[in-house]
Amino acid sequence: MVYLIAGLCVFLGVHSVRIVAEGWRTQMLQRAGEGAYKGLYSLASVLGFGLIIYGFGVARENPVMLWMPPVGMRHAASLLTLVAFVFLAAAYVPRNSIKARVHHPMVLGVKAWALAHLLSNGSVAHLVLFGAFLAWGVANFIAARKRDRVAATQYPPGTLAATAVTVVVGVLVWAAFAFKLHGLLIGIRPFG
Repeated sequence: MVYLIAGLCVFLGVHSVRIVAEGWRTQMLQRAGEGAYKGLYSLASVLGFGLIIYGFGVARENPVMLWMPPVGMRHAASLLTLVAFVFLAAAYVPRNSIKARVHHPMVLGVKAWALAHLLSNGSVAHLVLFGAFLAWGVANFIAARKRDRVAATQYPPGTLAATAVTVVVGVLVWAAFAFKLHGLLIGIRPFG
């Protein structure tokens, strides 16, 4: 559990700089330059992510169960992860209505993904991992929306075509992950 928590501290820590230290981030970008800052940011992110993967794998070997989720929670998790993948696609497809409306769809996707996994898993490791990501997502979304209001950020209106592409891409990537990649990468097949 130590590696998992350390990884979460590093990974979510570097991803929380804009939440808690926007001024410091701006100073570091000016002082070090964008390339160096992004390089260090990426290095810390990869290190944290690696620790999360290793720590979660170790924690899963001897799970400590807090509760046994009802079978129906798997269905809720499937639906929430589908929504999460559509939000993820909305972060990258230009001019879609989802991004125009919510402004930060990737963060909403992380929140939906984390909530889905909290509902369908009852171990301490799952609570720590997905609870941390959910808490980070809530704080990040609030901070990002506040930055948008202060800066009077305007998002371009979405088009029907771009929104349709967003939904189709999100559903297709979700299906690939849910039916194949989750089992290969995580070792758990959500749909058998």
